[in-house]
Amino acid sequence: MSFLTNFLLGLGLAMDAFAVSMSSGTTVRPFKVSDALKLAVFFGGFQALMPVLGWVGGSAVSGFVSDYAPWIAFGLLAFIGGKMIYEALYGDPDGKVNSLNYSMLFLLAVATSIDALAVGISFAFLGTPILEPVIIIGCVTFVMSFCGAVLGYRIGHFFENEVEILGGLILIGLGVKILAEHMDWI
Repeated sequence: MSFLTNFLLGLGLAMDAFAVSMSSGTTVRPFKVSDALKLAVFFGGFQALMPVLGWVGGSAVSGFVSDYAPWIAFGLLAFIGGKMIYEALYGDPDGKVNSLNYSMLFLLAVATSIDALAVGISFAFLGTPILEPVIIIGCVTFVMSFCGAVLGYRIGHFFENEVEILGGLILIGLGVKILAEHMDWI
Protein backbone atom coordinates (compact mmCIF):
# COMPACT_ATOMS: atom_id res chain seq x y z
CA MET A 1 0.00 0.00 0.00
CA SER A 2 1.22 3.48 -0.78
CA PHE A 3 1.94 6.14 1.82
CA LEU A 4 -1.05 8.15 0.60
CA THR A 5 -3.37 5.15 0.93
CA ASN A 6 -2.12 4.47 4.45
CA PHE A 7 -2.42 8.15 5.36
CA LEU A 8 -6.01 8.33 4.12
CA LEU A 9 -6.80 5.12 5.97
CA GLY A 10 -5.31 6.69 9.10
CA LEU A 11 -7.45 9.80 8.63
CA GLY A 12 -10.58 7.73 8.27
CA LEU A 13 -9.82 5.65 11.34
CA ALA A 14 -8.87 8.73 13.38
CA MET A 15 -12.16 10.59 12.91
CA ASP A 16 -13.90 8.93 15.84
CA ALA A 17 -10.88 9.56 18.06
CA PHE A 18 -10.81 13.19 16.92
CA ALA A 19 -14.48 13.67 17.83
CA VAL A 20 -14.05 12.00 21.22
CA SER A 21 -10.89 14.01 21.92
CA MET A 22 -12.69 17.20 21.05
CA SER A 23 -15.55 16.26 23.37
CA SER A 24 -13.08 15.45 26.13
CA GLY A 25 -11.25 18.73 25.60
CA THR A 26 -14.48 20.61 26.20
CA THR A 27 -15.18 18.98 29.54
CA VAL A 28 -11.89 18.71 31.40
CA ARG A 29 -11.21 21.67 33.69
CA PRO A 30 -8.57 22.70 34.37
CA PHE A 31 -7.22 21.60 31.01
CA LYS A 32 -3.50 21.00 30.60
CA VAL A 33 -1.37 20.06 27.62
CA SER A 34 -0.71 16.78 29.41
CA ASP A 35 -4.44 16.00 29.10
CA ALA A 36 -4.25 16.38 25.32
CA LEU A 37 -1.11 14.24 25.29
CA LYS A 38 -2.84 11.52 27.34
CA LEU A 39 -5.70 11.40 24.86
CA ALA A 40 -3.31 11.38 21.92
CA VAL A 41 -1.16 8.60 23.38
CA PHE A 42 -4.13 6.40 24.27
CA PHE A 43 -5.99 6.90 21.00
CA GLY A 44 -2.90 6.81 18.79
CA GLY A 45 -1.58 3.78 20.65
CA PHE A 46 -4.82 1.84 20.44
CA GLN A 47 -5.36 2.75 16.78
CA ALA A 48 -1.88 1.33 16.12
CA LEU A 49 -2.29 -1.72 18.37
CA MET A 50 -5.69 -2.90 17.18
CA PRO A 51 -4.71 -3.54 13.54
CA VAL A 52 -1.77 -5.57 14.80
CA LEU A 53 -4.09 -7.65 16.98
CA GLY A 54 -6.44 -8.09 14.04
CA TRP A 55 -3.59 -9.02 11.74
CA VAL A 56 -2.20 -11.56 14.21
CA GLY A 57 -5.63 -12.99 14.99
CA GLY A 58 -6.64 -13.05 11.34
CA SER A 59 -9.57 -15.21 10.52
CA ALA A 60 -9.79 -16.69 14.02
CA VAL A 61 -11.56 -13.57 15.30
CA SER A 62 -13.19 -12.31 12.12
CA GLY A 63 -16.59 -13.79 12.98
CA PHE A 64 -16.55 -12.28 16.45
CA VAL A 65 -15.43 -8.88 15.22
CA SER A 66 -18.00 -8.66 12.48
CA ASP A 67 -20.84 -9.89 14.70
CA TYR A 68 -20.19 -8.18 18.03
CA ALA A 69 -17.79 -5.27 17.55
CA PRO A 70 -20.48 -2.75 16.54
CA TRP A 71 -22.54 -3.69 19.59
CA ILE A 72 -19.54 -3.35 21.89
CA ALA A 73 -18.62 0.03 20.41
CA PHE A 74 -22.23 1.20 20.66
CA GLY A 75 -22.50 0.10 24.29
CA LEU A 76 -19.28 1.77 25.34
CA LEU A 77 -19.97 5.02 23.51
CA ALA A 78 -23.58 5.19 24.69
CA PHE A 79 -22.53 4.57 28.30
CA ILE A 80 -19.78 7.19 28.24
CA GLY A 81 -21.95 9.69 26.35
CA GLY A 82 -24.80 9.17 28.80
CA LYS A 83 -22.40 9.67 31.69
CA MET A 84 -21.18 12.95 30.16
CA ILE A 85 -24.75 14.20 29.75
CA TYR A 86 -25.63 13.19 33.30
CA GLU A 87 -22.56 14.99 34.67
CA ALA A 88 -23.42 18.10 32.66
CA LEU A 89 -26.95 18.15 34.03
CA TYR A 90 -26.36 16.99 37.61
CA GLY A 91 -22.61 17.11 38.18
CA ASP A 92 -20.25 19.58 39.80
CA PRO A 93 -21.56 23.15 39.38
CA ASP A 94 -18.00 24.37 38.82
CA GLY A 95 -17.96 22.33 35.62
CA LYS A 96 -14.77 20.58 36.66
CA VAL A 97 -14.72 17.11 35.23
CA ASN A 98 -11.91 14.61 35.40
CA SER A 99 -12.98 12.26 32.67
CA LEU A 100 -9.40 11.47 31.76
CA ASN A 101 -8.78 8.78 34.32
CA TYR A 102 -7.13 5.70 32.90
CA SER A 103 -10.20 3.47 32.98
CA MET A 104 -12.21 6.05 31.02
CA LEU A 105 -9.36 6.54 28.55
CA PHE A 106 -9.12 2.79 28.09
CA LEU A 107 -12.85 2.44 27.37
CA LEU A 108 -12.83 5.36 24.95
CA ALA A 109 -9.72 4.08 23.19
CA VAL A 110 -11.20 0.60 22.76
CA ALA A 111 -14.53 1.98 21.56
CA THR A 112 -12.92 4.21 18.95
CA SER A 113 -10.43 1.63 17.68
CA ILE A 114 -12.55 -1.47 17.13
CA ASP A 115 -12.80 -0.59 13.44
CA ALA A 116 -8.99 -0.64 13.31
CA LEU A 117 -9.11 -4.26 14.52
CA ALA A 118 -11.23 -5.12 11.50
CA VAL A 119 -8.74 -3.32 9.25
CA GLY A 120 -5.98 -5.51 10.68
CA ILE A 121 -8.00 -8.63 9.94
CA SER A 122 -8.50 -7.50 6.36
CA PHE A 123 -4.75 -6.85 6.07
CA ALA A 124 -4.13 -10.44 7.20
CA PHE A 125 -6.55 -11.81 4.60
CA LEU A 126 -4.91 -9.72 1.87
CA GLY A 127 -1.38 -10.56 2.98
CA THR A 128 -0.62 -6.87 3.43
CA PRO A 129 2.46 -6.02 5.50
CA ILE A 130 1.39 -4.37 8.74
CA LEU A 131 4.31 -2.25 9.97
CA GLU A 132 4.03 0.84 7.76
CA PRO A 133 0.22 1.17 7.97
CA VAL A 134 0.29 0.75 11.76
CA ILE A 135 2.92 3.46 12.22
CA ILE A 136 1.04 5.86 9.96
CA ILE A 137 -2.36 5.10 11.51
CA GLY A 138 -0.97 5.59 15.01
CA CYS A 139 0.79 8.85 14.15
CA VAL A 140 -2.20 10.33 12.31
CA THR A 141 -4.50 9.43 15.20
CA PHE A 142 -2.04 10.86 17.73
CA VAL A 143 -1.91 14.21 15.93
CA MET A 144 -5.65 14.38 15.30
CA SER A 145 -6.49 13.45 18.89
CA PHE A 146 -4.11 16.05 20.28
CA CYS A 147 -5.52 18.73 17.97
CA GLY A 148 -9.09 17.67 18.76
CA ALA A 149 -8.51 17.96 22.51
CA VAL A 150 -6.94 21.41 22.17
CA LEU A 151 -9.69 22.59 19.84
CA GLY A 152 -12.33 21.26 22.23
CA TYR A 153 -10.70 23.13 25.09
CA ARG A 154 -10.52 26.35 23.08
CA ILE A 155 -14.21 26.36 22.20
CA GLY A 156 -15.55 24.46 25.21
CA HIS A 157 -15.20 27.18 27.82
CA PHE A 158 -17.55 29.42 25.84
CA PHE A 159 -20.46 27.06 26.32
CA GLU A 160 -19.57 25.00 29.43
CA ASN A 161 -22.34 22.45 30.14
CA GLU A 162 -23.96 22.77 26.73
CA VAL A 163 -20.77 21.54 25.09
CA GLU A 164 -20.53 18.63 27.50
CA ILE A 165 -24.10 17.65 26.61
CA LEU A 166 -23.23 18.02 22.93
CA GLY A 167 -20.12 15.90 23.46
CA GLY A 168 -22.21 13.20 25.11
CA LEU A 169 -24.69 13.32 22.25
CA ILE A 170 -21.82 13.06 19.76
CA LEU A 171 -20.53 9.93 21.48
CA ILE A 172 -23.99 8.38 21.54
CA GLY A 173 -24.45 9.41 17.90
CA LEU A 174 -21.17 7.74 16.93
CA GLY A 175 -22.34 4.58 18.66
CA VAL A 176 -25.69 4.68 16.87
CA LYS A 177 -23.92 5.31 13.53
CA ILE A 178 -21.63 2.31 14.05
CA LEU A 179 -24.60 0.12 14.94
CA ALA A 180 -26.75 1.45 12.08
CA GLU A 181 -24.00 0.71 9.56
CA HIS A 182 -23.67 -2.81 10.95
CA MET A 183 -27.42 -3.37 10.70
CA ASP A 184 -27.45 -1.89 7.15
CA TRP A 185 -29.83 0.86 8.21
CA ILE A 186 -27.63 3.42 6.48
